[in-house]
Amino acid sequence: MANKGFYLLAIAALAALMISAALFTVNETEYALKFRFGEIVRADYGPGLHFMTPLVNNVRKFEKRIMTRNYPTDEFLTSEGKQLGIDFYVKWRIADPSVYYRATGGDEEIASMRLGEIVKDGIKGVIARRTIQQVVTAERTEFIGEVLEVAASGVAELGIELIDVRVKRIDLPPEVSDSVYNRMRQDFVRQATKLRAEGAETSERLRSEADRERTEILSAAYRDAEIIRGEGDAKAADTYAQAYNKNAEFYAFFRSLEAYRRSLGGENDVLVIAPEGQFFKYLDGADGS
Repeated sequence: MANKGFYLLAIAALAALMISAALFTVNETEYALKFRFGEIVRADYGPGLHFMTPLVNNVRKFEKRIMTRNYPTDEFLTSEGKQLGIDFYVKWRIADPSVYYRATGGDEEIASMRLGEIVKDGIKGVIARRTIQQVVTAERTEFIGEVLEVAASGVAELGIELIDVRVKRIDLPPEVSDSVYNRMRQDFVRQATKLRAEGAETSERLRSEADRERTEILSAAYRDAEIIRGEGDAKAADTYAQAYNKNAEFYAFFRSLEAYRRSLGGENDVLVIAPEGQFFKYLDGADGS
C-alpha cells in the first residue's frame, strides 16, 4: 500500500514537471522564438501563456524595447583630410527576431558590435563629404538623417531597426581647433551684427510711424480745438451783439466794469493813463455822465 502511494506521488510529480516544462510565458516587452531541434518553427507569439513539446521544442526570448549602446572614440577623416575624434551612441531595437537570430545567433554583444561597424561606416561617409567647419556647424537633423539613410540597408540585414544616432563629442585636431573656433566666433559676431542692424531698422521704422501718428493726432486735435474756439467766439460775439441791442448803455457800462476788473485787479499792478480819457468815463462823476 505504501509502495502504491509512492508510485502515485512520483507519477504526479513527473506529470507536474512535464506540464511545467511544456508551458512558457511571453511578456509584452519580449519576443519569443520556438525551436524544434535547433530550427525556428514559430516567431509570432503574443503576450501570455503558451505551450511547447518538452525535449522537442525549446524557446528563446529577446528584448523588444529600445536598447542603447555607447561606442568609444574613433577617428574619422573630413573632406580636407583632417582627423576628427568622435564618440557616439545608438538607439536600436529588434525588428524581426527570426532574422536577428540567424544573423547574430541571438547574441546582443555580437549584434551591437556589427551595428556599431555599420553606423561607423555611415558616419565616415557623411563626414568625408564635409569640411571640419561644416561638421561642427551642421544641423543635427540633417547630419543624423544622412547617417540613418546610409546605415538603413545594412541594419535591416541584422533584423534590427536603427532608431537614432547621437554624437556625444567631437575632438578637433589641435592645429585646427583654434581656427575653427575663431571662424565660428566670427560667424556668430556676423549674425549678431545682422540681428542688431535689423533691430535698429525696425526700431527706427516704429519710431517714425509713432512720430507720424503723433503729428497727425496733434494736428487733428489742434484743428478741432480751433473749430470749437471759433464756434465759441462766434457764439460769444452773437451774445454780445444781442446784449448790446437790448441796452447799449448798460452793455457799455458792463464792459467797462469788466475792463476795470481785469486792469486794476492784480497786485502791484501799475496803470498809467490819462484821467480824461474814455476809459474813466464812468468814474468821472457819481451819475456816470
